[in-house]
Order: sequence, then structure tokens, then C-alpha cells
Amino acid sequence: MAIPPGPVPDRPAGQARETELSWRLSGHARRLVTLALAGLFVAVVTRRAEFAGLAAPALLLLAPWRPVHREPVTVTVALDAEQLTEGEQATLRVRIDHRPATGGRAGDNPGWEARVRLRPGSAVTAGDAVPGGDGWFRIPFRVQQWGTRDVGTAEVTLYGRWQLSEATVVVPVPPVRCLPRAARLDSLVLLSKFPARLGEHPARAAGDGTEFAGVREFVPGDRQRRINWPATTRRGTIQLNTFAAERAQSVVILMDVSAAVGPPGATSADLAVRAALGTAARYLSARDRVGLISFGSRVRWLSPGAGQRQAHRILDLVMSGPEDGDPIDSVGRLPRAALPPGSLILVFSPLLSMLLVEALRGLRETGFTTIVVDVLGAEPQPSRGRYRRMSLLATRIWRMEQHAIRFSLRELGIPVVRWDGRSSLDEPLAPFTRRPLGAGR
Repeated sequence: MAIPPGPVPDRPAGQARETELSWRLSGHARRLVTLALAGLFVAVVTRRAEFAGLAAPALLLLAPWRPVHREPVTVTVALDAEQLTEGEQATLRVRIDHRPATGGRAGDNPGWEARVRLRPGSAVTAGDAVPGGDGWFRIPFRVQQWGTRDVGTAEVTLYGRWQLSEATVVVPVPPVRCLPRAARLDSLVLLSKFPARLGEHPARAAGDGTEFAGVREFVPGDRQRRINWPATTRRGTIQLNTFAAERAQSVVILMDVSAAVGPPGATSADLAVRAALGTAARYLSARDRVGLISFGSRVRWLSPGAGQRQAHRILDLVMSGPEDGDPIDSVGRLPRAALPPGSLILVFSPLLSMLLVEALRGLRETGFTTIVVDVLGAEPQPSRGRYRRMSLLATRIWRMEQHAIRFSLRELGIPVVRWDGRSSLDEPLAPFTRRPLGAGR
């Protein structure tokens, strides 16, 4: 692929590196040299001149080789987006500009051929480079796991005339911020009692809402535009339409990232993060107040809030490192400031931490309505060999302990449902979205 001629355009924001090329024999030229030397060596050893003819084609192909001048080049790499979502395709752009050492203009075609490829980092897959008419090479890539990821390095190889000389330039690519892929949630789990806060959920109390609640007899001071004339005709007295008040609820999402069990990209921590983000986005779109508690190596939390600003705060807490917060060993109970009275608690956890299990029991005893979504999708694999029987026995004991933990939570009135991480969250939460949930000790 020849570098297109023309003036050097304005470079977009990216990382540039200027270097002098260090030319050397290419792999093609080295193979020709090896073939020529082998033919001459066989001719000398056997003292037969016809074997020297084997070296003639290689020598003829090496004849056009000339030393290449050391000309500085500038390799610029730029990303079309610095923030991605898991599995989303992005493009890395690479451009090679040269500055002639003596004479000529910058951007004149030096007669090189360039090949560009991306050496991807961990959890990154890359495609082939495609040259563009504007002088940029475009390399598609995808980031498969969320977090701040190292994309890798861009390797540019320049070939001289007849591909007998080559030079290589390696430029690091700036890291990208990859956001988790939020789980899908369409329906909502609602409580039977709402706080006195305006929202979009119809409450049992009458108020200025849009959902019809019934009719009652007219009293002085009521609005005449709400008179139900058909009911008035039937009953003989003036009847008035009543509507359900629209209220908002407080939802606290507890995200357990203390254990990452399972294959890379589908661990229990990954599923908990995706479920928490999808749930938070759905409840915030319904004008509810949403809070988040991250239960990992440290306990971090956000008080319930509403609006787009709260969504950004939740995303920043998920993407930030665990430097802030209280150590998990010093936590006796969950922070009360993050748990307003009458809140709905949605827990996404593999239930592998006994500290969290005890905290959930304390929440239920306090009177919070709590639902646990089990995101554990793996279990210990039995070993092979002479200790296989003992390993199978240990696995059975582990299963019994997990079953006992879930049974004890259900006995306390905390439902436990399972989510596989691939389907929508509406499937495990379907039994709780059909009717309002009551709260109580």
C-alpha cells in the first residue's frame, strides 16, 4: 500500500511520534541473500560451476537494492471515540507523514509502501487495516470487557523499492474507557406504599393523577370539570371522578462485586454490574429516586437521587477504583444514609459473602422490602486423579451450603431468583412486577 501524496492535513487529536527510520534488509531480501550464498557455497564445495547458476536469479533480484536515506517520519494514531460500550466497534486511525532530509516538500510521495497492524491488548480484538483516500489507515477493533482498557500498540512497517528494505515504527495507542453493557429491564417492581413525592406510579391514595380510581359524591369545592355525567344520571346525585395520585419511590441497588466467579467477561461481578446499571437506568427513566451500594473490597455508596446527574454519578462510581469507602472487614451493617425508610432494595449478588448475607437479614428485620437476584453462574469443578472423590464430596458440601443460604433467606421473606446474564431481567423479576409488593417486618 503506497502512501498517498499530497499536503499533510491537520491532524486530529491523537498521539504522534516522530522518529528517524532505521532501515534494514527485509525478510524478502534476507531470503534472497540466503539463496544466493547457498548456491555459491554448493558450487565451491562441489567445484561445479553450474550450481552457481542457482545464485544468479537471487543476485539479479538483489541488484536494484540501494541504501535508503534516513528521513524522519511522524506516525499519528487517533481514536474515533475515547469511551465505548462492551462489544461496540471502534476505529483506530493511523497516518504516516515524512519530512525529507534534503530538498522536497513534506508530504511528497517517497515511494514507500506501508503496512499497518494493531497489536491488541487484553480483551481487545482487532481487524485488518484499511487505507483511506485521505491518507489515514483505519483499523476496526472491539473491547470485550468493561473498564479502562489498553488498546495495544500500532505497528507500522515501511518497505522500500522492490521490498528489499524495511523499517518498523511502534506507537502506543491511548487507552479507552469501556462502559459495561447494561442489562435490559422493561417492567418495574413497585411497592404498595409510596412516599409523598411526585412521580409516575399510581398510588392508592386519591390525588391529581391521570389513572381513574372511581367515583364519589360531589362536595362543594370540587372541580366541576370532573363531574361524571353518566353516573350522575343513574344515581340522581352529582357524582365526581376520582384519580389515583402519582408518586415516586426510592430504590436502592446493592451491587455485590466482592467475588468474580466464572469465565472472563461473564463473571458474577460482571453480571452484577450490568444488572445494576440496567436497573438504575430503568428506574431513573420512571422518575424514581435511585441509590447504589457497591459491596466489594470496600463498601461505597450513593444516596438515592433522581435525574440524569444521578445516572452519571452511578456510572462514575461503577467505573472508579475501590480506593474510597470503608474496608469490608469493618462493615457491620450497610450505611443507613443510603437506605431511606420505605425503600425497595434490589440485590445483585452471588451470595458468596457471609457478611453480605448477614446484612441482608438485618435489612429484612428492619422492615425493608428486599429482592435478591442470584448472579452465580459457575461452581467449583472437581479435580481429577487420586483426590477426585474428595473433590466431588467437597463440591456437594458447597452446593448444600449455597442451598441452605438461599433457603434461609426465603424463610425470612427475602425472595431469591436467578439470572443467567443473557436474557432480560424481566424474566426473573416477572413474579414481582404483576402486583405491588407490601412491606413489613
